[in-house]
Amino acid sequence: MLNKQNIIESAKRSILMQASSVENLANFIDETLVNAVQSIAKSKGRLVVSGIGKSAIVAQKMVATFNSTGTPALFMHAADAIHGDLGMIQQDDVVMIISKSGDSPEIKMLTPLVKNFGNIVIGMVGNMQSYLALQSNIVLNTTVEKEACPNNLAPTTSTTAQMVMGDVLAICLMEAKEFKTGDFAKYHPGGTLGKKMYLRVIDLIKFHQKPVVYTKEDVKKVIVEISKNRLGSTAVLDDNNNIKGIITDGDIRRMFEKYDSFNKILAKDIMSNSPKTIEFDTLAVEALHIMKTNNISQLLVVENNIYTGILHIHDLLREGII
Repeated sequence: MLNKQNIIESAKRSILMQASSVENLANFIDETLVNAVQSIAKSKGRLVVSGIGKSAIVAQKMVATFNSTGTPALFMHAADAIHGDLGMIQQDDVVMIISKSGDSPEIKMLTPLVKNFGNIVIGMVGNMQSYLALQSNIVLNTTVEKEACPNNLAPTTSTTAQMVMGDVLAICLMEAKEFKTGDFAKYHPGGTLGKKMYLRVIDLIKFHQKPVVYTKEDVKKVIVEISKNRLGSTAVLDDNNNIKGIITDGDIRRMFEKYDSFNKILAKDIMSNSPKTIEFDTLAVEALHIMKTNNISQLLVVENNIYTGILHIHDLLREGII
């Protein structure tokens, strides 16, 4: 019956059933998993992952995870494999075939063909007496007691178990290969993590104007410089081009509150002394840390103590660093 309480109970029952099945996978972890991880890690080829039906979709997700965590992998649909795609398997590849039953016609046809090539076959299967389990070189047990589907038909709990076992392999391989955050970022240069690992301050300001006034210039020049460059601030230099301070639009507002006449006010009178600076080749994420720590929204960028521009917190927002 489609009512609020029944829906809530059904959802909770499904979650708990799947959670229990995933927890039970820990009982299947033994030397077999060690052999699978070592075989993949030592392989000079790729990991080819195959399956049929819902298992094929799980296989595609696994391949995406493996590739992004340092294990070269590709997906081969079991049905397509027996109609020509077997050619994608190379001599040094390890082949992992995923199936709940382990007895579907495509799986029973594919497994011996791969073995005839001489490749190691890892079977990830939910029936340890199946054809796939008996024919594989290495068997990963993903048996579940029951599907979350009320009719025990639609692959739900079983595909969750497969997904988790795939993640287990990926994580073990990451640790075996000492795959670090920086390595992960190399494969995700367009993502936020990638940007945090490679984007530098100079990358963010290279197309900026470089607002600057000198200590003895009047406030009109200051206001024009801040407005013209649209960075909300300007650096203040002395006659030798040394950084002496920074003036922000906040300093301008405070000036209006403090002074009645502005004719004789110079940049040095309203600037903030000893501004925070950052080297041009510093990671952008470090710039964000400095801004947060000091509760500021701009940093003066320097190269060997020479002023080169201004980094605004909006630059970090625009690149998704925040």
